[in-house]
Amino acid sequence: MSELLEVHTTFAKIIDATEICRKLVDEKLAACAQMIPGVTSIYYWDGRTRRDSELLVLIKTTKQAWPALRDRLKELHPFDEPEIIAVPVEDASQSYADWVSGYISGRASAPESPSEAAERKDEEGFW
Repeated sequence: MSELLEVHTTFAKIIDATEICRKLVDEKLAACAQMIPGVTSIYYWDGRTRRDSELLVLIKTTKQAWPALRDRLKELHPFDEPEIIAVPVEDASQSYADWVSGYISGRASAPESPSEAAERKDEEGFW
């Protein structure tokens, strides 16, 4: 089993998800996060069953960073009681696991943004 965790949470607004995920990555609590729109959640809250459209966010981190990520996500999250669930990653490609662990521990550089990658590829003549 790897040292990686995939953390699940949901948001009502993409702007909140984007801002918080960026902070988690910038603070080296997460290596990356995927935001999946169009998730329908049915849940019980404040005395009734509710139905809302949300974004599912999958955050990649390590077991060592989990306590700090959990606490920071709880602090930043706009929901009163956000879903914050960590699922152990049974297996992953070794290079990906090394990248996640290396970034969070400070042994690897920050992930390249899509715009930075596009600029680099343009400069290198790939586009």
